[in-house]
Amino acid sequence: MALAAPLAAQAQNVPPTLEELIPESAVENPDAWADRGAESEELIDEALVEPDTPMADPPGMELAWPEDIELPPIEDMAPSEEVEFVDLEIAGPQVAFSDAEVIEISDDLVLGFPQREPPFSGRGNFIDRFEALSTIRDLDTDDDNIAQLSARAREDEELLDNLLRVYGYYDGRIIRSIGARDAGEDNATERPIVRFDIVPGERYRFGAIDLGALSTAPDAEELRAAFDIQSGDFLQSDKIVEEQLDLDIALGETGYPFAEIDAPQLLIDHAREEGDLTLPVEPNGKYVFGNVVSSDPGFLSSRHLDTIARFDPGDVYRRSLEMDLRRAITATGLVSSVTITPREVEAPSEGEPGVVALDVAIEEAELRTIAGAIGYGSEEGFRIQASWEHRNLFPPEGMLRIRGIAGTQEQLAGVTLRKNNFGGRDRILNIDAYASTIDSPAFEARTAALVASYERISTLLFQKPLSWSIGGELVATQERPPAVSGISQPRETYLIAAIPAYAQIDTTDDLLDPTQGFRLSGRLSPEVSRNQGVQSFYVRGRADASYYREMREGLVIAGRVAYGSIVGTDLFNIAPSRRLYAGGGGSVRGYGFREIGPRDDLGEPSGGRSVVELGLEARIRTGFMDGAVSVVPFIDAGSVSTSVTPDFSEIKIGAGVGVRYYTGFGPIRVDVGVPLNPEEGDAPVAVYVSLGQAF
Repeated sequence: MALAAPLAAQAQNVPPTLEELIPESAVENPDAWADRGAESEELIDEALVEPDTPMADPPGMELAWPEDIELPPIEDMAPSEEVEFVDLEIAGPQVAFSDAEVIEISDDLVLGFPQREPPFSGRGNFIDRFEALSTIRDLDTDDDNIAQLSARAREDEELLDNLLRVYGYYDGRIIRSIGARDAGEDNATERPIVRFDIVPGERYRFGAIDLGALSTAPDAEELRAAFDIQSGDFLQSDKIVEEQLDLDIALGETGYPFAEIDAPQLLIDHAREEGDLTLPVEPNGKYVFGNVVSSDPGFLSSRHLDTIARFDPGDVYRRSLEMDLRRAITATGLVSSVTITPREVEAPSEGEPGVVALDVAIEEAELRTIAGAIGYGSEEGFRIQASWEHRNLFPPEGMLRIRGIAGTQEQLAGVTLRKNNFGGRDRILNIDAYASTIDSPAFEARTAALVASYERISTLLFQKPLSWSIGGELVATQERPPAVSGISQPRETYLIAAIPAYAQIDTTDDLLDPTQGFRLSGRLSPEVSRNQGVQSFYVRGRADASYYREMREGLVIAGRVAYGSIVGTDLFNIAPSRRLYAGGGGSVRGYGFREIGPRDDLGEPSGGRSVVELGLEARIRTGFMDGAVSVVPFIDAGSVSTSVTPDFSEIKIGAGVGVRYYTGFGPIRVDVGVPLNPEEGDAPVAVYVSLGQAF
């Protein structure tokens, strides 16, 4: 009973329901009840109080309302001369979103740059990197939905934030928005588009720079200059990586084989807007080269490796020379793997560098090789070539090769001895003995020869600015003009001794596919020939020059000129195989091999004592097969004379077009040429296939 009163009080405070508010008269006669609305409006109008009507005393208020209250007038305040007004400088970048520069990355993505001051330095590279890494850029919104676009937008926003930090903007902001753009008249639907407004803020700078123990190195100033970051420079993570690599290279090239550089640490101070960099460096002493020590002296001796190396004991250690030695050992073709490890022999002391030996661990490769090739050419007909070789039969690097050729125009059997790195780096001793028969359009020859040479020439691994060769030849050959209508002339025997020499200057950028530079080469061969009791002395010489220039990306213009001459004796005292000819894939394209020049009474090429050749071609890259194919229009010209100097009595011109397919080791060449002023017997079309450019 004691709780009845509070419950009743609570019940009195419960609001009435909707049913309780509707009067019974409205339920019994709704129309009549609705008509009372007009009467209610009249009652309301009567109840309205005019603004000037005095208010009645509120119930329960006994306090009298104040009368005759007078308020003082508001006085105007004149500005005080003692108060000073200042212009407030609001910290932060100047941003104008309405005037933001907008860069369209794709149909689905744009970047906005509303910040005017300070300028966003490095913005161009920033955009390129973002474009390369953006996930939205590769999204096809025609096939993917908005949810995927939103997910990639979050990834790209994180990417932009990370890129800002890479460039030293640690207070940057990225404002992401997704809208829509009209897809065009052909498509009434709208395309979604993501926009990122980038406000980089202030760019931080490098503060303190700590390079560990670098200052203890004897070459501290030179090494510190190699690390090109100073306090106050704009902060950029890429720069730290680049300069760390430069410092590592400088240490390796200045005599520090055991130098160590730990990972860099960057401490950002937002209050100073700077980053303090710590790069722990331990030089660990300066050294000079000692000896090279082979792990297999019977295969490649330490003495031979010393010959290959481009340094002498006592030279300051350089990491590039260590790597060059590794490449040279690999280039021998005798090893499957090679590892070079520096080893301390003497420690540095009293300001003197220590001594480091290079321990070379090698594993032998397969040394025997069988090779063969079958082909056909419009110049040489069918040709089958095979060889067997042992690349280290006479250690170190003593090769024996046995080879043979069976073809329409040539048959050959030969034996070659070769010693690589003989007497010095990249110097080669060759001794070659062979017997051959040649049945060419210019002559028939049965030849036995012994040829020796000592040379330093360019290879695919080591292109050299200066190449040279000198040697000797002993040749016995029986030769005659080619048979005509089954009628053969008698053979003549020539005994020849020669001392050929060769030199070339090469400034081009590639051995097989040059795009810049020039080549200038010369050959000179004093020779003695004996034929039918007549002994003749003469000198064969030839000069070649070629020039290459890249006119624009994907277009290279190449030109060549060649001149050759034989002085000292009459033409018929010179064996036909030693005379000068023109025509073929490396000469005047469009004509057969050796088919340009003077002809005998039977109309066969007889060779001459002078030759001039010219060539010009344009190497035009195409987009076909990812740019691996080039089209090469060309024009060649040449003239052969019986005199020592060209008389240009007859100049042959050939033109055509070629195709180059670029591989990892060089271009494969296919040229199709036609003779522009052919003679009777010249083929209407000539095809040439080889590796590398024509010149």
